[in-house]
Amino acid sequence: MNAIESQESIRSLIPALSNKIYFNYGGQGPLPNPSLDAITNSWKKIQILGPFTEDIWPFIAKEINETRQLLAKACGVTPRRIALTENVTSGCVIPLLGIPFNPGDRILISDCEHPGVIAACKELAKKKGLILDKLPVNGLREGIDRYKENENQFFDLLAKNLTRKSRLVVVSHILWNTGQLIPIERIVKFLSNHPNQPYLLVDAAQSFGQIDVSGAASQADIYAFTGHKWALGPEGLGGVVVSERVLNDSSPVLIGWRSLKDESVCDLIERNQFHKDSRRFEIATSCIPLLAGLRSSLMLIEKEGKVSSRKENILKLSQKLWENLNAINGISPLLKGPPPSGLVSFKLPKGIETNKVVRELGKNRIWVRSLKEPDCLRACVHITSLNNELTKLTKSISGFI
Repeated sequence: MNAIESQESIRSLIPALSNKIYFNYGGQGPLPNPSLDAITNSWKKIQILGPFTEDIWPFIAKEINETRQLLAKACGVTPRRIALTENVTSGCVIPLLGIPFNPGDRILISDCEHPGVIAACKELAKKKGLILDKLPVNGLREGIDRYKENENQFFDLLAKNLTRKSRLVVVSHILWNTGQLIPIERIVKFLSNHPNQPYLLVDAAQSFGQIDVSGAASQADIYAFTGHKWALGPEGLGGVVVSERVLNDSSPVLIGWRSLKDESVCDLIERNQFHKDSRRFEIATSCIPLLAGLRSSLMLIEKEGKVSSRKENILKLSQKLWENLNAINGISPLLKGPPPSGLVSFKLPKGIETNKVVRELGKNRIWVRSLKEPDCLRACVHITSLNNELTKLTKSISGFI
């Protein structure tokens, strides 16, 4: 199946793409009809079997296990290392809160992290007497054509800002504002030679469903992702991969019946009450039908070709969009060269309000997002994007200049 056929086949299953030009995959991906059907069919099945009878539990167990196995395969790990969560933020925070810290330990966090993760780290630091250090990656603006130079700059910054007391490094796999790709596997190797061997927490909101995450997910200590963005799944379901080190070191802080190895009883004397695997970081009742929806979306995406070919298609589109925008006098893409991901962020001339541009584009059924830090617009292209949509966006943007 060639790229054009692939786009047309999956687009025909997504009603949200039939009446708009959509560039907000990094915020939320549109749900295909088969995934919506899978969700509603699961609801019906639950009501027929249960919802709370002896007949329902084998069905629920099967749904959970199949989803965990599919996510584990995508992440290149065994199912014991996958915990099911609601979203990226909870996937980052729940294992993080249980990591053993000592007063005076330091957290090195990039200046391109999502506010939800930053706020959690700030509160953790306040409660445990930790020190927050900034890793200034916002200025890494080389494109994919000079990515090696970008990598070298990153590790110069990492070496400069790590201290002997650094206990945790927090960085995204793909930066949500600039679209820059961060070399997670190389970071893991670098940190293994640090005297304190800091944990590595990775926000994978913009990588899962877009690129091959297996290498990074299998090596990071905490690799949190969601199903509702690039994976085109329903909101309210994601996952986190935790390392064996985290399984050994991190004690659950947010606790519910799903955290327990025996949910029917909690012995006041028993110390080893939690699951030995990643399930210790799951909490309580969640929405089972969403599991069927996410599996459906992931399988639909897999039908569009190998992850390497899907990424190649995305990069062709993002390069074309970058070139189109770069050719408009007054428009400044954040990256100096073609992006290494499907995120294309760009600045408008001074005096033009980004929020106003978003609203005006929306009136013409073209949807992008405005960001505050840095002040810019962000357009996300996916395997479902079309070349003529890029042309319409750039033509519309040029109309504001």
